[in-house]
Amino acid sequence: MVTATAHPLSVEATPDPRLTRWMWLVKWILAIPHYIVLFPLHIAFVLLSVIAFFSILITGSYPRRLFDFNVGVIRWSTRVSYYCSAVMATDEYPPFTLRETPGYPIRVDMVYPQQLSRGLVLVKWLLVVPQLLVITLLLTSGWRAYQYLDDYSPLSSGLVGLLSLVAMVILTCTGSYPRGLFDLLVGLMRWMLRVLVYASLMTDEYPPFRLDLGGGEPLAGAVEPAVGGDTQGAPDPLP
Repeated sequence: MVTATAHPLSVEATPDPRLTRWMWLVKWILAIPHYIVLFPLHIAFVLLSVIAFFSILITGSYPRRLFDFNVGVIRWSTRVSYYCSAVMATDEYPPFTLRETPGYPIRVDMVYPQQLSRGLVLVKWLLVVPQLLVITLLLTSGWRAYQYLDDYSPLSSGLVGLLSLVAMVILTCTGSYPRGLFDLLVGLMRWMLRVLVYASLMTDEYPPFRLDLGGGEPLAGAVEPAVGGDTQGAPDPLP
């Protein structure tokens, strides 16, 4: 048996039950003001990550204000992706803010690390390579894992874009967003964000090779069956 632990990054998402069938075709146009604002924020994210690298190397800590700013950029970018590219599971226009918005359908937060490894900061770029090989299958290239904050077209972004497009076609034809695809896309987004925050030096916790499906985070302390373990005596799944 394996005990699951909570990841420092949390992603909570709720599908919008009132999605418009055709609005997904123009959301990328409506989101242009966000792209304009996010472009310099992405540059600042990279520059502040470089400053954080030296701070961690010297002091073993990530400056709190820089950390909060970068979490805010991730939060804002994720809301835009959730609205118009990666998941497209809401018609609610994203707010222009780095702060958390409890009422928005997707919420991103991260626990601030009081202490980070000085030695690990030097090799995270190497340790994350296996994760990038997986992300390569999800986006156009492994480098896109580092560039996740850059919005991308759902028609040219690998598996995530293809699944998003399929979900939108089903929405157009049936008027409803398939829940299975929603759970899968949010799970893939969660995985990619975990890789991003590790590669960006914001945590020492290595991203698990695990796809946590659905809008809710897995419960800390939940017990998972070990691979090849004995499953006798396990309770029947809930109906």
